[in-house]
Amino acid sequence: MPAVEPGNEPVTDLAADYSSEGAAATGWSAAVGGLTEAEIFWLTTVRPDGRPHVTPLLAVWSDGALHFCTGPGERKAKNLETNTHCVLTTSTAGGNDLHAGLDVVVEGEAVRLRDEAELHRLAARYVEKYGGDWHFDVRDGDFQGQGGRALVFRVEPVTAFGFGRGEIYSQTRWRFDGGA
Repeated sequence: MPAVEPGNEPVTDLAADYSSEGAAATGWSAAVGGLTEAEIFWLTTVRPDGRPHVTPLLAVWSDGALHFCTGPGERKAKNLETNTHCVLTTSTAGGNDLHAGLDVVVEGEAVRLRDEAELHRLAARYVEKYGGDWHFDVRDGDFQGQGGRALVFRVEPVTAFGFGRGEIYSQTRWRFDGGA
C-alpha cells in the first residue's frame, strides 16, 4: 500500500513559529507510517451538549483513512450520531518522551461503514495489526466480536498535524481537499 494514495497528496506547511530553527516540514509519508504502526489512538468526539469526550481505542490505517469500531451504546457512538466531526491522535516511537517521536493529529468526519466486503478487509487488517485477540466476524453490516456488535467508522483526514520531537522540533500541517 503506498504511503500517499495517488491524487490525495496534501498541501504541507511548516509552522516555523512553533518549530526549531532549521526545521523542515515532516512529509506526509512519515505521518502515514506513524498512523499505520501506532497501536493506541485517542478519539475526541463532541457530546450533544458541546462538551468534549476523549477515549483511547484501536485503529487501522487503510485506503487513505483511519478506521475504528465501537459498540452502538458507547458514548463515542452516541456522540457521532449527532456530530460526525472528530479528532484521532496518536504518537510514534517515543510515546510520551519529550525528546523523540512524532505526534500525529487527524481531523475529519467519521463515516459509518456498512459494506460487507470492505468490513471483511478491515477485519483482516485488525488481526494483521493486533493479532487474533482482535478477530471480528462481519454480520449485518457490522463487526461482531467478543464484546458483541461493533459499528465501524472511517475517518479520512481533512486536516492533520505532526509534532516532531528530537534534536529539532517541528510542527507540520497537512491540508486535504478543503481542509482549513
